[in-house]
Amino acid sequence: MTSTSLRRRLVSRAAEAFCAVSVVIALLPLALILFYVVKEGIGALNADFFTKMPKPVGEAGGGMANAIAGTLILIAIAAGFAVPAGVICGIHLSEYPKSAFSTIVRFAADVLNGVPSIVVGIFVYGILVLPVKRFSALSGGVALGILMLPIVIRTTEELLRLVPAGLREGALALGATRSRAIFTVILPAALPGILTGILVALARVAGETAPLLFTAFNNRYWSTSLTQPIASLTVQVFTYAISPYEDWHRQAWAGAFLLVMMILVLSIAARLAVRRLERMNRP
Repeated sequence: MTSTSLRRRLVSRAAEAFCAVSVVIALLPLALILFYVVKEGIGALNADFFTKMPKPVGEAGGGMANAIAGTLILIAIAAGFAVPAGVICGIHLSEYPKSAFSTIVRFAADVLNGVPSIVVGIFVYGILVLPVKRFSALSGGVALGILMLPIVIRTTEELLRLVPAGLREGALALGATRSRAIFTVILPAALPGILTGILVALARVAGETAPLLFTAFNNRYWSTSLTQPIASLTVQVFTYAISPYEDWHRQAWAGAFLLVMMILVLSIAARLAVRRLERMNRP
């Protein structure tokens, strides 16, 4: 073995070792967070946590039934606002990629994706809360929807671009209008990937706290009204975590564990959708 060959092999092994160490460093914080949340939270879960309302301040027991329901309502509002608008906007960007309007929208979506969530919360507070002088589930859902919007837009655009041009040309050759070709051929072909982006966006907003403090606020009572303050897991966990009560700390860990599991389920569903898309596009 020559010295040059030996040196190349050593450099290659050193690069492999560096990559392995980098992967471990990247995964270690996630592993520690998951371990600690599972360790503290899984033992605090019980039937009361899912079915009971919060107890008065200082009393032990109770649960977060109102916060669980409130979180689902907020996510549903956010999805109902962001998914249709984001998909339609993504279709436009895909169909007219070089127009001046598309360039502006694409840039705006990229900027919005980097805006801190608390800024979005303050914005929605100014346009939906201050005019009516009331926190509400609707304003909280809109704030989360704004955070979802750029992810859905960009995912839809990129996935539609990956659809083979032959599908579009075949539909147009058979006499379909452009809109009919998009909604009956192009969009269904990219649907698994678009659903993946939607699930990723839902996972992104499911753990948000800051915008909800300015919009949905919180509610210690059971409420499903869209025009009233509503409870959410993230705000409830925050409130319980900074309290001086040991039982509230226990429930905060249980709420954090439930949030992590929700995000994990959404992430797994997104991965399954990606695999299905890969199988569909495999020759």
